[in-house]
Amino acid sequence: MNINALEKIALSVRALSMDAIQKATSGHPGLPLGAAELGAFLYGDLLRQDPQDPSWPDRDRFVLSAGHGSMFLYSLLYLAGYQDITLEDIKGFRQLGSHAAGHPEYGLVQGIETTTGPLGQGIATAVGMAVAETMLAARFNTKTRTIVDHYTYVLVGDGCLQEGVSAEASSLAGHLKLGKLIVFYDSNRITIDGSTDLAFTEAVAQRYEAYGWQVLKGSMYDFEALARLTAEAKAETTKPSLIILNSVIGKGAPHKENTPDVHGAPLGAEEVAATKAALGIPEDFYVAPEAAAYFTVKQAEWKELHAAWQEEFNAWSQENPDKRSEWNRFYAGTAAPGVLPRFAPGDSLATRSAGNKALVALAAANTNLVGGSADLKGPNAVGLPDAAGVYSPTNRGGRYIHFGIREFAMAAIANGISLHGGLRAFCATFMVFSDYLRPALRLSALMKQPIIYVFTHDSIFVGEDGPTHQPIEHLASFRIIPGLLTLRPADAEETAEAWAWALERQDGPTILALSRQNLKVFPKEDPDWKNTLRTGAYVVRKGAESPDLVLIATGSELTLALEAADQVPGKVRVVSMISRERFEAQPKAVQETILPAGVRVICCEAGVKTGWERWAKPEDIFSIDRFGESGPANQVAQSLGFTAHALAALMKAKLPSG
Repeated sequence: MNINALEKIALSVRALSMDAIQKATSGHPGLPLGAAELGAFLYGDLLRQDPQDPSWPDRDRFVLSAGHGSMFLYSLLYLAGYQDITLEDIKGFRQLGSHAAGHPEYGLVQGIETTTGPLGQGIATAVGMAVAETMLAARFNTKTRTIVDHYTYVLVGDGCLQEGVSAEASSLAGHLKLGKLIVFYDSNRITIDGSTDLAFTEAVAQRYEAYGWQVLKGSMYDFEALARLTAEAKAETTKPSLIILNSVIGKGAPHKENTPDVHGAPLGAEEVAATKAALGIPEDFYVAPEAAAYFTVKQAEWKELHAAWQEEFNAWSQENPDKRSEWNRFYAGTAAPGVLPRFAPGDSLATRSAGNKALVALAAANTNLVGGSADLKGPNAVGLPDAAGVYSPTNRGGRYIHFGIREFAMAAIANGISLHGGLRAFCATFMVFSDYLRPALRLSALMKQPIIYVFTHDSIFVGEDGPTHQPIEHLASFRIIPGLLTLRPADAEETAEAWAWALERQDGPTILALSRQNLKVFPKEDPDWKNTLRTGAYVVRKGAESPDLVLIATGSELTLALEAADQVPGKVRVVSMISRERFEAQPKAVQETILPAGVRVICCEAGVKTGWERWAKPEDIFSIDRFGESGPANQVAQSLGFTAHALAALMKAKLPSG
C-alpha cells in the first residue's frame, strides 16, 4: 500500500470537491471532505475494476448511498481514469449538460452503478447487486473455473441508516448471509439540522448485529486500519459486514468542519481559501501530481487484472460451451418468447391466476428471470415451479425470492439485481401496497430498468378486505410516471400477452395490474388483436363501422362493459384499453381506427376519473372517486353504484337518440 500516494489522492478529492461546489454555489462538501481517505483507499487500492472497460461483468461494485456527497464519486472516477467524466464536467458541477450532476445518475457516467440521492435506496439497491452476484456465481462457476467472484461495497451516512428502507434491506441481507456485501458507515454524527442526537440515538452497531451482520469499527483516516478492517470483512463469508468509521464532516475546513454548516452548502470563498492554505493546496481544481502518476500505473494493473479474468473466462468458455451459450443469453438483453398458455372464450379465471401460468411459461424459456413477492406468493400468484428453487443461503441457485413483508426494499433490491446485469427481475404485492415501494418504482423508471411489477387485487372487487385494500387512485398515479408502462389486462388471454410484452421491454419498468376475482375470457372481434393490443387498445366488439357510442374499459371492467353494452339498444363499440398511456402516444390516425372521430365516448374504470378527461367529458366517465367499503365484492359495487345496470343507464342517456 502506497500511503503517500493515497494521501495525495485524498487531498485531490478535497481540492476538486470544494472548488466544484463553490463554483456551482450549490452542493454538499461535508461528505467528500470528511471521507476523502476512504475514497482514496477504495479507488486507489481496494476496488477490482477497469476504467477502460467499465462494463466488465466481474468488476467490484461501489455504491455511494449517501448520494448528496456526489463530488466524492465524481472526483474519484475522474482521477481513476473513467473516460466519460472530464475536468470540464467537474468544473460544470450541477450545471445543465454536465456529467457531474447534482446527485449520481445511472447512465450519465460509467462507474456510477445506480442513481442515488433518495437516502437509504443506495444500500438497499446494493443488496440486490450482492444477491445477483451469488445467483450468477452459483449458475456459472464450476469446480475448476471461477468467473463470477466480486464484492459489493457501499458508503452510507447517518441519513441512509435512519431511512426505513435501509433497515428493511439490511434485515434481509443478514438473513440471506450475503458475505460479499461490505458497507462503510461514515459516522460523523451530523445532519442538516444539527447533531444526530436531535433524533437519532440508537445503537447502530447492536442493531446490525441483531440483523446478523458482522460489525467492525475504526477510523476514517487510518489507511492501514481500513485495509485491515476490509480484510476482516472479507474473511467473514457468512455475514455481510458494516464497518463503522468515525469521521469528521467537512474535515480540513478550519472553521466549518464538524458543523451542520458544511453538510449541504458551499464553504464560501473565505473558508475555501482558508482550507487550501491549511491543506497546502496551491491552485484551483488541483490534482496532486503524485495522485495522477499513481493512477497511471494503477490503470495498467487493472488492465492486467481484467486480462487475467478474460483468460480464465475464455478457458471456462471452451470447457463449458453450454454454460457459455447460457451466459450469452443472460447478457443479451433480449427475452425468449416462450410458449404462452392458451385460453378459450368462456374460460373463467382471475387475471392473477392467468398471470401465473404466463410467468411459469416465460420463466421456463428465460432462466435468468428471477423474483418474488412481499410475503404474498399465493395471493399474488407469482410462484415458480419447484425446479426453479427458492433462493436462500443454502441454495444460491434458487430463482424465487421470499422478500418478507418489505415492499420498499423488495423493489430496491429488484433494481439492484437488474442493474448488476445478467438477470431480469420481477416483484409483486397488492396494488395498494405499491405506496410502500413507490420511491424505488420511480427510480426504476428514472434509470430505465426493465423491472416487472405484479400488482394484484387491483380494484374495489377485492371486497371484504375493505377500503384499506381497495385501490382507487393508484392506476392514475402510475400513469403519470414517465417511462413506466401500466398494463391492465381484461382477461386471461390479454394477461398472457401483457406478460410477454413486459418481458420484451428493455427500456423501463412495467406494471401488470391483475384481478383477484375470476373473469371470463371473452370473444374478440379484432382478428389481429394480439398485435393491435400493442398500440394500447383494440376493438373487442365492433358494434358497427359507424357506432353510435364507444365504450372504453380496462381490466375487470371490460366484462362489466360488455354486460352493459348488451342492455343498450344502439350500436355500441366496446374497446379494451390495456395501456392508456401507450394509446395516448399513438398517432392520431391509429387512434381514430379504434375511436372514430366525432363519436361520443364513455370511459369505464373502477378508479378515479383523473386522466380519462382526454377521451370523454367528465360526465361521461363511469368511475369511483371515493374510497370503497368492506363487504362482498358485488355488494360493494352495488353500494357504490358501480354496476352494469348503472353503466347501461348512462350509455342510454348519451345515445344520439337518448
